[in-house]
Amino acid sequence: MAVLGSIIKGAIHLKDALTPEKNAVEAQQEVLQDLLSTAKNTAFGRHYKFEDILNAEDPAKLFAKAIPYFDYHTISEQWWSKLHDGESDITWPGRPPYFALSSGTTGKTSKRIPVTEAMIEAIRSAGIKQVSALSNFDLPADFFEKDIMMLGSSTDLTEKEDHLEGEISGISASNIPNWFRNYYKPGENIAKIDDWDERVSEIAKNAEQWDIGALSGIPSWMELMMQEVINYHKLETIHDIWPNLQVYTSGGVAFQPYEKSFNSLLRHPITVIDTYLASEGFMAYQERPETTSMRLITDNGIYFEFVPFKPEYINQDGSITQDAPSIGLKDVQLHQDYVLLISTVSGAWRYLIGDTIEFTDLDRSEIKITGRTKFFLNVVGSQLSVNKMNTAIQELEEKFNLEVPEFTLAAVRIDDEFYHSWYLGTKTDVDNDVLAQFLDKSLQTANKNYRVARSKALKGIKVTSIDPALFYDWNEKNKKKGGQVKMERVMGEEKFGEWERFIKEKQTV
Repeated sequence: MAVLGSIIKGAIHLKDALTPEKNAVEAQQEVLQDLLSTAKNTAFGRHYKFEDILNAEDPAKLFAKAIPYFDYHTISEQWWSKLHDGESDITWPGRPPYFALSSGTTGKTSKRIPVTEAMIEAIRSAGIKQVSALSNFDLPADFFEKDIMMLGSSTDLTEKEDHLEGEISGISASNIPNWFRNYYKPGENIAKIDDWDERVSEIAKNAEQWDIGALSGIPSWMELMMQEVINYHKLETIHDIWPNLQVYTSGGVAFQPYEKSFNSLLRHPITVIDTYLASEGFMAYQERPETTSMRLITDNGIYFEFVPFKPEYINQDGSITQDAPSIGLKDVQLHQDYVLLISTVSGAWRYLIGDTIEFTDLDRSEIKITGRTKFFLNVVGSQLSVNKMNTAIQELEEKFNLEVPEFTLAAVRIDDEFYHSWYLGTKTDVDNDVLAQFLDKSLQTANKNYRVARSKALKGIKVTSIDPALFYDWNEKNKKKGGQVKMERVMGEEKFGEWERFIKEKQTV
């Protein structure tokens, strides 16, 4: 009998039973009050008169009126850049001990996002909430004695002036609590290896020593790691070396496009749990098995606002117009796409994180990520979201028995006519024209705006099937392998031109 596992599982159940559940709307009001109170004497807080907002009859209303929207570039240029000049007390008291580097899904230049001690504690607290939620899943007691493979970025952070820099997964892993270190794999020595291929090679060599019960990381890179382990040990599936693997915690991107290729590496199904951890904070986690939606963490250092996701509020670069209306948690509606705004204990204020979400359960504050503002393809009125793209790809996989773990597309002009040009990462003999016709029909069925655009200026879809490995080569060329790196689903004209030249060069080598 798994005695330790039974004790841990029982302790989790007891903690949940003894911890009263906070009202989410009231919790958000308290978070906003705490944020404003803590930062009122910073340069940002004095500039935007946080003291007046705190004394207002409706602080949330005045907060939304007094402070503009910020994306990374505007808040960095106007405020966070002062931190790099050696100043303190800019958007949060003191100076941050960490900066999270993130190139996101666009651009080669890394963003440098401050990470405060308060945010480290908030991420740790959110992680404990997520572990506690495992009691809602039907997992045996011995699961709680197994190792957890966290495949993130290197924990060998770069020391710069008075702070450390690295990707958020590396920063988080370097701050795991002592009690968790015995369960954490691949362990500190391997986790510090900066080169992705070398780190995965070491994981493969040491895989037999570990009894992995759970995996955590971005799906695309997790697949590559599992495939390397399988190839190194000449196995059929990952369960042949880790028979007790029962849980995969996904995060950062939608899991659905990877589901088929991911499952092909398994002997039997495992429990997939979604999380929402970004460089700016830990926003949500899947709390129960009846849904794939995630519960917003409303009492943990992040204040949320929501802008209705409508074309008239979205600028061409993916930012939002300053006249776009925002609402708080108490006013959101079901199944309406919203642009997510956050204010945090790291000194982000009314910050556009770049994701769009929808609420699937108001009482539980449960959401799904539906896409990215930058990946909203609205050329000639098609209003095509990443969520609709993912659904169409899943239907394509089922129809033609394909695996399409990666794809990207752009609106292109050919002889003065617009097309959507898709590149699908898949190995198939199905003709590209057949795939294009199916995608086109699927999108017209699911999206009225796309159907209207197809009857007017949008002439159709073009599909090019390529080796999925080329997507990883592209990421390596433009950013870095592994860690938090994600593939951009929609490209602008200039980037798409670079992409097509890259693919042609790789295919002619």
